[in-house]
Amino acid sequence: MLNRVAVLSDIHGVLPALEAVLAEPDVRAAERIVLTGDIAAGPQPTEVLDLLMSLGDRVDWIAGNADRELLEHRRNAPTSAPTPDPLTPWAADRLRPDHLDLLASLPRTLTLPVRGLGTVLFCHATPRDDEEVVLVDSRLDRWQEVFTGLDDDIRTVVCGHTHMPFVRLAHGRLVVNPGSVGMPYGRPGAHWALLGPGTDLRHTPYDLEAAVHRLTRTSTYPDAAAWADYYLHARATDADALAAFGPRDGRTNTP
Repeated sequence: MLNRVAVLSDIHGVLPALEAVLAEPDVRAAERIVLTGDIAAGPQPTEVLDLLMSLGDRVDWIAGNADRELLEHRRNAPTSAPTPDPLTPWAADRLRPDHLDLLASLPRTLTLPVRGLGTVLFCHATPRDDEEVVLVDSRLDRWQEVFTGLDDDIRTVVCGHTHMPFVRLAHGRLVVNPGSVGMPYGRPGAHWALLGPGTDLRHTPYDLEAAVHRLTRTSTYPDAAAWADYYLHARATDADALAAFGPRDGRTNTP
């Protein structure tokens, strides 16, 4: 049984944000760090992966849809859907063979026993799919859909994908989304969560201007300056994100 687990989601290749979170005393003291996907798809993909790999067995990794897309791009998977984001092929082309092997080995879900929360299931978007959307205000029958097939002893589900932190109950299960470390919507800074014995949504501020300057100076991504300015400053509001994601949780099919 683990006493403290730090959950980092949607880092998206932003090294200054990751460094700020890893420097937090509660992250340094946590018995485990769980990454709930979308780790490297960003302006500093290799730097982020190398830092996380250096932490060894303290880190548990889960694949997200962006991690899968990086791998598909490099390996020319025939089922790959074309991505409208030019950052994906750029980041994929910078990964070394050991990075690709790591991403290929990542599971879609992970369960860990956490004190006070019992058996916790970690995933990227939902337990059954790495791109499904569920939100803080998703209807209960939507949650019932995405919980289909879960063992009854799983009473806590931790997910990411939508870059907005929340905690809610759905059909007796506690659902935790830590938000995004590197690409927050609604509020700048790095968002993460600490589990055990309860659930604690955390926010780590860091020097955004210095981070934007650093990414602009060190990343070879052609649009690094604009990308960093937009995403690190969270210029997409939570209202913008909810309006964009809302139709994808099936609510438009509800009378």
